[in-house]
Amino acid sequence: MTKTNALFDGFCAAIEDRSNPFIHDGDGVVTYGDMLDRSAQYANALIDMGLKPGDRVTVQAAKSVEALLFYLAVIRAGCVYQPLNTAYTMSEITYFVENAEPSLIIVDADAIAPMQELSTKTIGAQVMTLDPKGAHSLTQKASLLATHFDNVARCEDDLAAILYTSGTTGRSKGAMLSHGNLLSNAAVLCDIWRFTSQDVLIHALPIFHTHGLFVATNVVLLSGASMRFFKAYDPDAVLDAMPSSTVLMGVPTFYTRLLSNPRLTRQQAANMRLFISGSAPLLAETHRQFSERTGKAILERYGMTETNMNSSNPYGGDRKPGTVGFPLPGTDIRITQPESGQVLENGEVGMVEVRGPNVFSGYWRMPEKTKEEFRTDGYFITGDLGMMDEDGYLVIVGRGKDLIITGGLNVYPKEIESEIDDMEGVVESAVIGVPHADFGEGIIAVIVAEKDSTLTSDSVRQALGKNLAKFKLPRICYFVDALPRNTMGKVQKNTLREAHMHEFGGSVDTAAKQPSGEVT
Repeated sequence: MTKTNALFDGFCAAIEDRSNPFIHDGDGVVTYGDMLDRSAQYANALIDMGLKPGDRVTVQAAKSVEALLFYLAVIRAGCVYQPLNTAYTMSEITYFVENAEPSLIIVDADAIAPMQELSTKTIGAQVMTLDPKGAHSLTQKASLLATHFDNVARCEDDLAAILYTSGTTGRSKGAMLSHGNLLSNAAVLCDIWRFTSQDVLIHALPIFHTHGLFVATNVVLLSGASMRFFKAYDPDAVLDAMPSSTVLMGVPTFYTRLLSNPRLTRQQAANMRLFISGSAPLLAETHRQFSERTGKAILERYGMTETNMNSSNPYGGDRKPGTVGFPLPGTDIRITQPESGQVLENGEVGMVEVRGPNVFSGYWRMPEKTKEEFRTDGYFITGDLGMMDEDGYLVIVGRGKDLIITGGLNVYPKEIESEIDDMEGVVESAVIGVPHADFGEGIIAVIVAEKDSTLTSDSVRQALGKNLAKFKLPRICYFVDALPRNTMGKVQKNTLREAHMHEFGGSVDTAAKQPSGEVT
């Protein structure tokens, strides 16, 4: 195999003209030529700092054009990109840094001091920002360097990124994604979603997550398209962009909030050719309402951090509400009996297993965990329960792992339970996810407190907020005398979910379709 920089060279092959727009944002236009020049400067800076092929680069920074260009520079320099959710606290970041052992950590300016302290105590990595100026500005350093860079050779099997996902014990696992994983998946999505250089994508997703970083960005780059780049999701801004755009990639919350805006009309959406939804299940009612209002059917698809995208409803065929479509070309999906691995027939519920060039190679520094989650014939055991319907569409009907997916982000209950159980006055706790009309699932903590405890829902949330990201905080904390248990003494979380099923205005169908893995 010829060693080029597989992923970035794939992007370059789609550039028709350096002057074509790549990004439109509030500050103007970044052309493809600008992208090549500025990512080259960042890549030169990485080499000047002593980074070598395979070195990890951890990034916890606000969404910006510079952050996106820096991602491309890391790929060009042959390093491994490791994005972190911007909501993570220093307590949470410590594990990721110690596990990945990055050579460089990129943070926002206000996090320089605590990150330097962490790095000094642990791995001794360099800490920089993407701010335009300052003693720790990598952007300023890079601006003085050459706009030419000879991309470091990386083949399809070489590591491009590590994305952390929740584990069955609450310990995060680093999913290792290769150049080939990312490139092959982007190529398939470009084809089945019919992307061309004439497309303009509305990009309002975060870029620390597979959806916004790899699905949205890589598809745009591989097709030579452009994007309207928003730092955060604003329904009015998205509506303003629709007449000059062609595609929106979003999570179900995007669509529920658009539906609540009277400006969403057929006329406003007339220029849009495609609305895509993922990262959490889309309610069938949302699907129907959106079609009625706009005349456009949302296309729902299914993916995971470990596998990129696996399936999609068809571009030209029936987009069936409640399903995530057909396996992508080149990707094999089967439903099996979880214990035996026996392949099941259409209509039978079992474990969703996936095999293909999109599937990751394993978990960073966890060979035993990797071995556990792959069949001997190469299929990855997703942990999601599903079935193929009579027409061959994949339906996700439940999950085999106890994950909560809220707003498209994964939360493992054990992490929250451990924090609550350590609080003074707490006997034990159980954390569950129940249907939420806007976020897919809302988090509830059910707590057994000591008799004389003065704990309240607010005091528990406030205490949790010191160590956990906001998206992990329970929306409600209930206090009970005892947790329900089965004859083996195991807490019956299903009983708790049933009791609180309608707490946030969601439906039973919402919960039934929640996937289990790091869904993207």
